[in-house]
Amino acid sequence: MRIRCGLAVFGMLALASLAAAQESKRLAVVNGETVTEEQVLKAAGPSLEKLTGRPRLEAMWKALDSIVEDKLLAAEAAKLKMSKDELINIEIESNVVSLSDDEVSEFYEANKARIPIPREQALPQVRQFMMDQQRRAFRVPLIRRLRREYSVTTYLDPLRAEIATAGYPSHGPANAPVTIVEFADFECPFCGGLFPTLKLVEKNYTDRVRFVYRHFPLTNIHPHAQKAAEAAVCANEQGHFWEFHDSMFGNQQQLTVSDLKRRAEVMKLDTAAFNSCLDSGRAAEAVKKDAAEGSQAGVTGTPALFINGRQLTGAQPYTEIRDIIEDELKRK
Repeated sequence: MRIRCGLAVFGMLALASLAAAQESKRLAVVNGETVTEEQVLKAAGPSLEKLTGRPRLEAMWKALDSIVEDKLLAAEAAKLKMSKDELINIEIESNVVSLSDDEVSEFYEANKARIPIPREQALPQVRQFMMDQQRRAFRVPLIRRLRREYSVTTYLDPLRAEIATAGYPSHGPANAPVTIVEFADFECPFCGGLFPTLKLVEKNYTDRVRFVYRHFPLTNIHPHAQKAAEAAVCANEQGHFWEFHDSMFGNQQQLTVSDLKRRAEVMKLDTAAFNSCLDSGRAAEAVKKDAAEGSQAGVTGTPALFINGRQLTGAQPYTEIRDIIEDELKRK
C-alpha cells in the first residue's frame, strides 16, 4: 500500500512538473489556441540568438504580435466564411487609395531634410511608405477590435521603460499597483483631449492607480508651452501643481505669461513668489530635465503615457488605457 501511495504521489508530482514546464512555454492564448515559445522563437528567426536583454524581448514581442494578429484574422475570416486574404482585402486594401505624383512630391519636400538619398531614388520609397501608412490606419483599429471580440491573453514579459517618479508631481496611493507617468505639453490639443480620459481612469481606479506628471513641451510648434510648463513648476513649489495643471488643460486658450499670472492670482497663490519664479526662468531647468529624460525613454511627441513602464503614445481612448491597467493588475 505504501509503495502504491508513493508511486501515486510520484506520478502526481511528475505530472505537475510536466504541466509547469508546458505552462512556462506558453506565451499567449488566442481564441483558446495556445502560442508557444517555440513558435515565437521560430517566427523571430535565427538572428534572435545574437540578441540579449531588451533587443531580444523586442524581437520576441514583434514575432508574438505577428502570430497573434494572424490568428485573429484567421478567426474572423472563419466566422465570416471567407479566406483571410478576402478579409484583408475588404477591411484594409479596399480602403487604400492611389496617390498622385503631386501628393508624393509634396510629402518628400516636407520631409526631405530627413531623407538621406537623392529625390529620384527617394520618391518610390516615399510612395510605398505613404501607402503602408494608409494600410496601417485601417489595420490597427481592425486588430484592436478583434482583440476585444476574441479572447487574447499574453504571458511574455511586457516591454517596460524605467521612468523616474520620485520627487515629481503625483497623486493617488503611493503603493498603488499601477503607476501612470504622463509626458505632456499644456498647449498640445491632443494632451487636452486626453485630459478627461485620464480623469475617468482616476475615477474608476481610485485606489489602484497613481499618476505622475512629467513635462515635454513641444516648443517648435507651441509658443506658450515652455512658460506654461515653468508656471506649473512654480505652482508646484507652493503645493498647487494639480490645481494649476487642471486649470491649464481645462482652458488651453489662455497660456500667455499674463494669463498664467492671472491664474495664480485667482487660485490665491503667493503671487509675488510665483511671478518671481516665472519671470526669472529658474524653473526652465526642471522642464528641460523632464524633456531630456522623456526623449531618452523614447518620447517623440505628446501625450506619451508609461503604464508601469509600458509606453502608450497619443490621445488613446479609455479602453486602450483600461486594457493595459487590467492586464497589469492581473500580472500583479
